[in-house]
Amino acid sequence: MKEAIAKYLEYLQTVRNSSPHTVSNYGKDLRQFLAFLSPPGAAPPALRAVDHGMIREFVSHLHDHGLEKSSIARKLAALRSFFKYWVREGQLKESPARLVPTPKLPKRIPSVLSAEEMNGFLNQLAGMVQVSAEGAAASGKRLPKKTPQPKEGLKKQGRAVLAEEGLLLRRDRALLELLYAAGLRVSELTGLDLIDVEQKERVLRVRGKGNKERIVPYGAKAQEALEKYWPVREQLLKQSNGANRNTDPHTQAVFLNYAGRRLTQRSVGRIVKKYVRLVNVNWDLHPHSLRHAFATHLLADGADLRAIQELLGHQSLSTTQRYTHASIRQLMEVYDKAHPHA
Repeated sequence: MKEAIAKYLEYLQTVRNSSPHTVSNYGKDLRQFLAFLSPPGAAPPALRAVDHGMIREFVSHLHDHGLEKSSIARKLAALRSFFKYWVREGQLKESPARLVPTPKLPKRIPSVLSAEEMNGFLNQLAGMVQVSAEGAAASGKRLPKKTPQPKEGLKKQGRAVLAEEGLLLRRDRALLELLYAAGLRVSELTGLDLIDVEQKERVLRVRGKGNKERIVPYGAKAQEALEKYWPVREQLLKQSNGANRNTDPHTQAVFLNYAGRRLTQRSVGRIVKKYVRLVNVNWDLHPHSLRHAFATHLLADGADLRAIQELLGHQSLSTTQRYTHASIRQLMEVYDKAHPHA
């Protein structure tokens, strides 16, 4: 089993081009299953010795330990994929996981900001950029060497933070505009290289799940934000301790951190949370919220569902269709507020 798991994970990485996140999670799930089957002092079972009863016991064990249904479903998906692979390889006649039902999950409708709320948020951010630019020009400030960490009472410190961060606001505005303008996943945003941005045509070459490429357009507001960000990027790059622009992959990244290295997904999450607090908004906003808003607003304005599927990089149309439920919910909220007899 150990060898079988190692070979399967290698297949995911080299043949399927699965993301490092997927390979890591599937590896953890499969090793957890193996540990369940082989308690201390017991030898792990052979691949062909695993039957559906063992998998059912594993699922029951997870239930007993209070694991969420969504997490159990993911672990079961990893097991299904693993055994299906070995059926294709001729090592098993059939998958022992095929007879184990997936826990029924509640349908989750993404919470989405209205177009007016999203415009207000991004416009306030643009206003912050303008204020900080005027302040920096007046004081002759350069990019600071250290990132100020968000603290309690950030709303009261708003203006001080803006003045201290100065030009870095331009980077943050550019990445937020691009998340919303192109409906990108965070991993797709942080994975963007300079060669992936075609500024003249205003399109991005995006590498999504499974390393699949797609072309996504972006709008004039995102273009304006990017143009203001490029000089900041050059300054960030100068702080990369003399990295070679031709050989260091970090120097090709569109979005850089203070050290001139590729911005991480976790950093993008912190950036989103920070600006939500700065504009004094009580939304539970995270990077994926901007992708939800992108899809829902396009659908509300009459975009074709198939076109939205293509723009989002969804493999299945059913994944895209959940945004129709979000749009209907927004319509109902408008109706309830506006109709005299609602």
